[in-house]
Amino acid sequence: MAHTFDELVAMQRAADQAHSRVEDLRDEYGPPAHTPWTELRTDTYTTAWRTWRDLARTVQTAVTEHAREQGIARSEVEADVKRTARHPRPAGQD
Repeated sequence: MAHTFDELVAMQRAADQAHSRVEDLRDEYGPPAHTPWTELRTDTYTTAWRTWRDLARTVQTAVTEHAREQGIARSEVEADVKRTARHPRPAGQD
């Protein structure tokens, strides 16, 4: 069974948060070629990157399933999910 639209939005938000964590670490640590990272930093970054990758893959698969089940273009579902996840409407404006 495909996920509901609200579940897709929650999944996209989780993937976006994981991506922000990767970007924060990249900004904090700097390029590894300029200042070699410690093993701990490498492990932390790798774990964050894999988490983001896995969450992004999961939401992409769920979007595809949802679009197929609803008979809607996949690109339309993806755009709606991302727009809703990243720019939520204030409460009461549905």
